[in-house]
Amino acid sequence: MAGLKLIIGNKNYSSWSLRPWLAMRQAAIAFEEELALLDFDGNGPGNEHLKAFSPAGRVPVLFDGDLAIWESLAILEYVAELHPDAGLWPDDRAARARARVVSNEMHAGFGALRSALPMNMRRKPSKVPVAPDVESDIARIQEAWADCLANKTIDGPFLFGRFSIADAMYAPVVSRFEVYDIPLIDAVAPYSEAVLSLPAFREWKSAAEEEPWVIEQEEI
Repeated sequence: MAGLKLIIGNKNYSSWSLRPWLAMRQAAIAFEEELALLDFDGNGPGNEHLKAFSPAGRVPVLFDGDLAIWESLAILEYVAELHPDAGLWPDDRAARARARVVSNEMHAGFGALRSALPMNMRRKPSKVPVAPDVESDIARIQEAWADCLANKTIDGPFLFGRFSIADAMYAPVVSRFEVYDIPLIDAVAPYSEAVLSLPAFREWKSAAEEEPWVIEQEEI
């Protein structure tokens, strides 16, 4: 019987690919990884080639046999159902609801931050000017993190104690805050360090730093 296969984009740039990859690797869920290069330079075919994997023409895509799931949060929900013992959502019902809320807030929001500060894991940390709407996103994210950390019901360094889908959803933001040298409030600095120190995160980052491909508009 075929196992899970995860189609991802460039590790240096593909924040949405990082999310399910990190959760599955951190939870020791076996999967095959396949890289589908992103093309944003205007000289190639664009990303039309991704439609071979997904009608949306985007990555990541998870294949479970003939079933294709091409949206990050849907992938994470599917994997959590497939592997309930992995504990990818908090056990406590109220904590699980809050984890879903902040995960969906990340999924649907913070467009100003994502546009202005693209994920670029090999970027040397340095500041760039940010507009008020980006500052607002930064403040709201740290506020959400601080609230989760202050109200978690089990011990551990992550938003809900142990690592969960919520942490996978915010991992690309943790990377952005590091490489754009965003000041962190005291309440969330240890959380950021915990994510950056995850073996799975370090594995992804190391691979990203070795990639030869450059997407110019992501290099700011």
